[in-house]
Amino acid sequence: DLPLVVQISRFDPWKDPKGVVEAFKLASEEVDARLVLLGNFATDDPEGEEIFNSLCACRDDRILILTSGDDTALVNALQTRAAVVLQKSLREGFGLTVAEAMWKSRAVIGGNVGGIRYQIEDGVDGFLVSSNEQAAERIVRLLKDEKLREEMGRKARETVRKKFLLTRYAEEYLDLFDAFDKNFNLRE
Repeated sequence: DLPLVVQISRFDPWKDPKGVVEAFKLASEEVDARLVLLGNFATDDPEGEEIFNSLCACRDDRILILTSGDDTALVNALQTRAAVVLQKSLREGFGLTVAEAMWKSRAVIGGNVGGIRYQIEDGVDGFLVSSNEQAAERIVRLLKDEKLREEMGRKARETVRKKFLLTRYAEEYLDLFDAFDKNFNLRE
């Protein structure tokens, strides 16, 4: 079985699926892997189908393009099986698929934009990239170095546990409540 490189996102220019394919093709010159792009279409975005069709033209025996409505089981299976998860967005708020993959202890390569920069500490629990060439280099590095991939995955899971889980916020609220006495005066 070839290692999987996966991106799960809408077929939208801001998610840069064409850049993902280009980065994967560059990486494929050095490593043997399979790319899976799983996406859906935004109902208010006429470009989605156009992007999907252009991606389908790029398919080969190593590049698989899949569509999905809201198949959480498929998303979970792909993220769990992936050696590397990409979210090579050009613009992004909080990347839910980034957090999901990090929680599954996957090595994640994200676009160096928006909320993804808050989620990934570059070189520690994932990689941030600004070009197709950088993404390709990081794919190659992670696929060639299983130890690095596993270490980043462990650190990624810990990052999610510390920064993004609801229990973290509950603990902070409990600490805040504990800072006051029964009359709501700040304890010293």
